[in-house]
Amino acid sequence: MRSLILLLALFSLTGCMKVSDMAAGTEYHLRDAGVLEHSDTRRASTWRLQADSFVFIAQSHFVPPGKAYPRPNVVAEEAFKAFVEYFPLVRRAAQPQGLEEAMNEARSSGAHYLLYTRFAGADDRIGTVVEWEDQEALDRLGVDSGVIQLMLIETNTRYLVDTARIRNRGGFLTFYDNQPEDMLRQPFERYARSLLGVSEQ
Repeated sequence: MRSLILLLALFSLTGCMKVSDMAAGTEYHLRDAGVLEHSDTRRASTWRLQADSFVFIAQSHFVPPGKAYPRPNVVAEEAFKAFVEYFPLVRRAAQPQGLEEAMNEARSSGAHYLLYTRFAGADDRIGTVVEWEDQEALDRLGVDSGVIQLMLIETNTRYLVDTARIRNRGGFLTFYDNQPEDMLRQPFERYARSLLGVSEQ
């Protein structure tokens, strides 16, 4: 009798919620528990951009400390792939640039804003047999992590509109053959949505 009441209570609770909401909630908790990849974005301001804003994306020359060696310009590439879904006017630098060089190119291309990024930290842990054979260190087993820093600058006035910090952490179900740079797209999509004031999907 108790199991029947428990089963009826469970069905009544699930009847109040859409399947997509249940899936989103489950995914959130799995990410928070470290089973799936997780990222945390901290913005300094709540500034919003118009949808027709022209954003130029560039990455600094800075190489993150640690044992990870992400390919040059990977942050700008992933940011561009995320931003192009939300901003129709977006361009990116072809290679890493200094801040002044990026600002000059953004201005010459007619961009309203410069999104200047850098890979501030990256930890590429052992996640494959090949990596184990290279390092053979038990303390290097585990999930990858990384930190991205962003500056959003208005090109005409050089006003620092926003700064943000993105912390990424891999998950135990997704750590095999994963690199810190493989976790960039989703946080950049969330950041682009937050700049537009669009809620999470």
